[in-house]
Amino acid sequence: MKQRDYYFDNAKFILIFFVVFGHFIQSFINDNQNIYTLYKVIYTFHMPAFILISGFFAKGISDKGYIKKYAKKLIIPYLIFQLVYSIFYYFLYGKSTFAIEPLTPHWSLWFLISLFFWNIFLLAFVKLKPIQGIIISLLLGLAIGMIDWTSTYLSLTRTFVFFPLFLMGFYMKKEHFNLVKTRKAKISAIIIFALVFIGFHFFPSINYQWLFGSKSYETLGEGYIAGMAMRVFFYILSFLMIFCFFTCVPKREYFFTKFGKSTLYVYLLHGFFIRLFRQSDLPDIFVSPRSYVMIVVVSFLITMLLSSNIIISLTQPLIELRSSKLKQLLFKRSTYTSNR
Repeated sequence: MKQRDYYFDNAKFILIFFVVFGHFIQSFINDNQNIYTLYKVIYTFHMPAFILISGFFAKGISDKGYIKKYAKKLIIPYLIFQLVYSIFYYFLYGKSTFAIEPLTPHWSLWFLISLFFWNIFLLAFVKLKPIQGIIISLLLGLAIGMIDWTSTYLSLTRTFVFFPLFLMGFYMKKEHFNLVKTRKAKISAIIIFALVFIGFHFFPSINYQWLFGSKSYETLGEGYIAGMAMRVFFYILSFLMIFCFFTCVPKREYFFTKFGKSTLYVYLLHGFFIRLFRQSDLPDIFVSPRSYVMIVVVSFLITMLLSSNIIISLTQPLIELRSSKLKQLLFKRSTYTSNR
């Protein structure tokens, strides 16, 4: 049996932690300059790196049944959670009417629909030379900013904006990641992280919504030329920060490494915690730097909880439409009981 690569499991766990943590601290970006700066730094790399890894593991695009498998893996959970979140929001926010909008992804569900489209795009882009594909994808990512209605409809703006990262990941090999696993690269990465933090700190007027990749240039208050220039700047920044992140990812196995296999569960389920947190009085408690440390701890614990076997066993029928984990859990329990 082929051993899993701890490096990528570590990377995925750390990234999904930053997703959870980033969503938690969004409640405080208007109250604390350092939190606001940290928030922007996190958004320069956490989803871009996740997208690049997703592309890296899409090497089987030419395999028979690959697209069908991904449709089942992504579209069905997307539709299920669109319904689940619609019900959840209806009661959480006390809405007067109940509506299901399958073509307008709820909050974080954009990633599932975009990931499906990225895999579809690969069918055409694999016929091109890598440099041709990357250039075309970048041009499409710039051009989509001129269209406004795609911001929410099927997450099309994000799909085109982030596709170059997915495509680059697809073209990458393990040897490329080995290039950044050096001491000099790590020192350089730490310095770059610090410089980016300082830059965002001294230029707080930089609109963090550029990092979402979901808005048109007009919505962000820019014309087409200036908007494209800004998007190019953020592309370069994201590529640089992705390099910095992968440089700092540990290579050996840790206690959290095994949880890197279940990031989809964390991604789909953590939104319930975040929304309940934002609607409660809890954000009022976190008013000091010391209390912000608790957000780090809570984010880490939630990430581990939602990656645990018990949560996966209970939610696998909803997310993967199968119950193998639950059967294993029940079998182990019955075996343990019978042996007592």
